[in-house]
Amino acid sequence: MTSDDDMELVHGGGSLFRDLGRPNPEVRRLKAILAGQVLKVLDDRGLGARKAQEITGIDHGDFSRVRRAKLGRFTVERLMAMLERLGQEVEVSVDVRPRPAPPPSTQPGLL
Repeated sequence: MTSDDDMELVHGGGSLFRDLGRPNPEVRRLKAILAGQVLKVLDDRGLGARKAQEITGIDHGDFSRVRRAKLGRFTVERLMAMLERLGQEVEVSVDVRPRPAPPPSTQPGLL
């Protein structure tokens, strides 16, 4: 059991992938959003991976990998194609602005 004194609240910077120090956080975030939409369509229609393959012509293994959040092999374009073949219209909006400075480190001993 830990007390409240043992815990520290750290506010994220707005991007989970950036906060975790992952490479290409913006691309990872976009892939996660697109994969989530693929799953939403599959779930809304009650489609398994094999039925999705029948409908789209995309290998059922790709749908299984999306379901398991194994997105490393996917490009943004591939995920968009999956959605399009599932009858979805994909619209992308881009907003470019300077990246905010990262918050100062809160780890003890690094100052």
